[in-house]
Amino acid sequence: MGKDKAIVARVERAAIAAPLSDEAEVIQKAGIELRDIDAATEDEIIAKAKDADVVFIVRTAFTRRVFENLPKLRAVIRCGVGYDNVDVDAATDNQVLVVNIPDFCFEEVSNHAIVLLMACAKKLMRMNHLLKTAGWNAGRQILEPMGSIWGQSLGIVGCGNIGRMTARKAKCFGLNMIGSDPYVDPNLAGESGITLKSLPEVMGESDYLSLHPCLNQETFHLIGEKELALMKPSAYLINTSRGSVVDEPALIRVLRDKKIAGAGLDVFEKDPIDPDNPLLSMDNVIVTPHSASYCDASFKRLRISVGQEAVRVAQGRWPKNVVNKDVKPKVNLVKEG
Repeated sequence: MGKDKAIVARVERAAIAAPLSDEAEVIQKAGIELRDIDAATEDEIIAKAKDADVVFIVRTAFTRRVFENLPKLRAVIRCGVGYDNVDVDAATDNQVLVVNIPDFCFEEVSNHAIVLLMACAKKLMRMNHLLKTAGWNAGRQILEPMGSIWGQSLGIVGCGNIGRMTARKAKCFGLNMIGSDPYVDPNLAGESGITLKSLPEVMGESDYLSLHPCLNQETFHLIGEKELALMKPSAYLINTSRGSVVDEPALIRVLRDKKIAGAGLDVFEKDPIDPDNPLLSMDNVIVTPHSASYCDASFKRLRISVGQEAVRVAQGRWPKNVVNKDVKPKVNLVKEG
């Protein structure tokens, strides 16, 4: 594939697409044509991306029908760690590489999880609101009961890179770490201070529960009504992974019925969240708008990494981070040592 003939496209809904910047500089400096495509539906993607050799996406869904109707496509790059909006099996069947940026936002998301944990534990948002609106005494009325942080158990569900980094940071606050992950090496988890247990044990023993699994068929509604019923009435649930890891209606019920103490949520089953979602009106829930990964520096690194991966494929080289490693690409790609 000659680089003068290669086309890279950013495919995204215009309403959420950030201006092209660092990735554009990397791609265009390599002499590769870059297109910015406004598309959301399958038909729009198929019609507008038909000439692209490589695409990169944020939230746009790439389905089996899309892959089957883009015969020129060599690779789809997900701008981030997760790739639940890409049908990986369909990509593999159609000889398309799925690429992600797995080293993106470890620090930021783990920091955000700790921030949400602390804010929940210290009733930060409620005290802030009451002090500003109702005065000093009203703010102090909610001090009791307030559990401790040191000496409590933090459950980590999903002990990958971000989960383990969260655990390492939580050590500073005197938390005891337990975790559930059927795929992580126990020794690797142990290096971050995590004692691995079964999911029911982690649900029942945690004073704070932080969720970090990737979203796939196995983890969809991993935390459902049965699992939530195991939690302590004093426990808090923190989710900075994907909204659909949790059965949201079940979570709303246990929060409404005060069967757990509260939650800190950066992600929701529907993104963006509906304005009438009950989670937005609960005083025992802290919410942020799927922003855990964000900081200026991390996003600059992300955009540069995306551009570099796009250039590798467009120039006939194997990218650094391939999700579907067994894929047979449509063209020979040189694997660099």
